[in-house]
Amino acid sequence: MNLLPIDRIGAKVGIPASALYQFGPYKAKLSRGFTESLPLEGHGKLILVTAISPTPAGEGKTTTTIGLGDGLTRIGKKALICLREPSLGPCFGMKGGATGGGRAQVAPSDEINLHFTGDFHAITAANNLLAAMVDNHIYWGNSLALDPQKVTWRRSMDMNDRALRRMTIDVTGKGLNRPESFDITVASEVMAIFCLARSLEDLEARLSRVIVGRNANGEIVTAQALKAASAMTVLLRDAFQPNLVQTLEHTPALVHGGPFANIAHGCNTLKATETALRLADYVVTEAGFGADLGAEKFFDIKCRLGGLKPAVTVVVATVRALKMHGGVAKNNLAAEDVSAVHAGLCNLRRHIENMLKFGVPVVVAINHFTSDTQAEVDVIVRECGELGISAHLCTHWAEGAEGTESLAHEVAALADGGSAHFHPIYPDSLPIAEKINTVAREIYRADHVDFSDRALAKLAQHEDAGFGSVPVCMAKTQYSFSADPNLRGAPEGFVLPVSDVRLSAGAGFVVALCGEIMTMPGLPRVPAAERIHLDDNGIIQGLF
Repeated sequence: MNLLPIDRIGAKVGIPASALYQFGPYKAKLSRGFTESLPLEGHGKLILVTAISPTPAGEGKTTTTIGLGDGLTRIGKKALICLREPSLGPCFGMKGGATGGGRAQVAPSDEINLHFTGDFHAITAANNLLAAMVDNHIYWGNSLALDPQKVTWRRSMDMNDRALRRMTIDVTGKGLNRPESFDITVASEVMAIFCLARSLEDLEARLSRVIVGRNANGEIVTAQALKAASAMTVLLRDAFQPNLVQTLEHTPALVHGGPFANIAHGCNTLKATETALRLADYVVTEAGFGADLGAEKFFDIKCRLGGLKPAVTVVVATVRALKMHGGVAKNNLAAEDVSAVHAGLCNLRRHIENMLKFGVPVVVAINHFTSDTQAEVDVIVRECGELGISAHLCTHWAEGAEGTESLAHEVAALADGGSAHFHPIYPDSLPIAEKINTVAREIYRADHVDFSDRALAKLAQHEDAGFGSVPVCMAKTQYSFSADPNLRGAPEGFVLPVSDVRLSAGAGFVVALCGEIMTMPGLPRVPAAERIHLDDNGIIQGLF
């Protein structure tokens, strides 16, 4: 890798060397003094990269985000990329690293995929400090009368471990047992708060509102009551500053925060995005998994709470993935099958239609694989054209910025054209259950939502407690519009089961758990960890 010193990367967007706290030669945190000195209102155009429903064939959302950022730089634009930090769970599980691929990568990729600058460790520590203070309070007399059986705060760890989903702990060492479970760090409320807070003051205020459980009278007990929020903020102070790295073509990138999009809200930090908008003319960011999850939450949660106004949406598709949505098995994807691509286009069409509902112009990026044929690509281009949408074949994996020039020109023109009239899919005033129903009908195309008795009781409880105006964060399988991961394509008319709801009072949303979704994943039968090792020169192998 021919990387530049990080101070030279920062200089491209006006970041002085004195504003960088370096972690070696190629990565750094921006100083608090610098980020707070920037103008309050950013002038950059915000571009969202999302995708069709994911398949084992791959879509390449992060790769395309990086490739588009490089492409904008290549055509003379002042661009900055905003990405999420990878979680150790997928790195050592099944998905692998999350820093792009080929010539469209952020670097140093091995360091970013592993400990990076320690942000996730700080988030995990803050989460578990609160958990320890909950149980310590009960141990030392429980003056808040916190009911051990109604403690809702979970511990966290940034690793897939299904054994931690359900357990019983002895709080006092004298047989006072209570149920406990772990969330993966990227699904924790502390991660969501970290990614939605706009300042350290806002961060502490949000942490203070975290609900840890209820007392014997059924009243809410918060982190503020436990006097935990200030210490949690101390643990997060340094982590809260955005991280600066670079692409292989030396485009600056802020990589910060990392909630999953199937069980959390799936976007990088608001702090990094706002900082980027104040530094660059074009900011390219991504939202996790398919547009029904990451993009919906980007619009309905992040943009709503942060006052952001996106200018363009890029939907990524691949010939291979569309063939899988059209019924082709993974081991048969290399053979040309125009009819399967045509059959799978229902998934892309659905996502395009959904994205247009938010009032933001849409363009399609066809992420190229070597097995794609011209006839297969032509089917996608024609289908998009019938919808009034341009589709660009992108070869950034193999050719870097050169492979996204066409896409970059159109994205810049759309962003500069001012045709975006962004609006969320539902208003704040709608009751929580109706917000869930709106997403289910308008985005998933469900016939109706089947709320469990437990979910209905909690919804009423949250409304009564004054949280009726918050947005909803849908926790659902990423593989389908429905809650059934096996229903590919564009199913409709199904029933969406909501088994439970959780109030994230500090983050400012209600999580709706759809079907059998888990907030602590497990490792696959053959985890990636089995092939990750150091070679004779101490170089990491098998991480990608």
